[in-house]
Amino acid sequence: MNRLFVYLRMVRPANVVTSIADVLAGAAISGAFLPNLFKDNWPGILLLSISTACLYGGGIVFNDVFDADLDRVERPERAIPSGLITKGQAATFGGILLAAGVILAGFNNLSSAILAVAIAFFALLYNKISKHNPFFGPLNMGFCRGLNLLLGVSIITASLSTWYALAVVPVVYIFSITMISHGEVNGGNKRNLWIAAVLYAIVTGSILSFSYINNKLLLSAIILIPFLWMIYKPLFKAIQNPVGKNIGPAVKAGVISLILMDAAWAITFSNIYAAIGIACLLPLSLWLAKFFAVT
Repeated sequence: MNRLFVYLRMVRPANVVTSIADVLAGAAISGAFLPNLFKDNWPGILLLSISTACLYGGGIVFNDVFDADLDRVERPERAIPSGLITKGQAATFGGILLAAGVILAGFNNLSSAILAVAIAFFALLYNKISKHNPFFGPLNMGFCRGLNLLLGVSIITASLSTWYALAVVPVVYIFSITMISHGEVNGGNKRNLWIAAVLYAIVTGSILSFSYINNKLLLSAIILIPFLWMIYKPLFKAIQNPVGKNIGPAVKAGVISLILMDAAWAITFSNIYAAIGIACLLPLSLWLAKFFAVT
């Protein structure tokens, strides 16, 4: 197998696209996409988009590094247990990606660099320590996504003090996805799935509340309706029969649907052009998911 394909498979390209959507949503919240500001901020948007791709990819690679022994039993097709790449090679690759993510963020501003360091820290903390804890693992992963949204907001540093609390929304959403993903291999329980369903509704309601305040309720709803369909259809199937083969698609849909949630943030705080640009990442992520694993 081509070595480049092996490394690409490790970083989960479909997921990386969702992390870029997070940063673009954060940039939209900061106002960076407004016509009078975009011409000055597009280099920062580009830098942080590449930065988050590196950070997310690095975190995913270290997931495989720390899970190598477990994967030999549960996921022997992955790169390390299948012998396509050594654990040392994977760790080096992941370290380079994380370092690149921090350095690229630093070229934007100091706040971006600090957030990038925090993302890298929480990604490693999750992979090494908290992953298998039923509460702190999902919360830890939520922190990574919340900080990723703020990484986008940090394009305009002053906006961080205004919108930092919005990071709670992706924390709750990713907490839900990560919680149900624990049953992906051996099956889950209906209680966790129902909790996720309620948390999904809270997340959606939070976005709608800001949309109402900003007089963007209808536009936001146009995006959130397909978002709800994408996340709830496989989730309710998993609730009816909480086995691994049903939970996996629910997790996959939850991750990829982040792009639509990010588009809803964009239409709420910025303009339709930013929202369309983010939404266009969805078919790209779905296409990549046909060739590369999401979970």
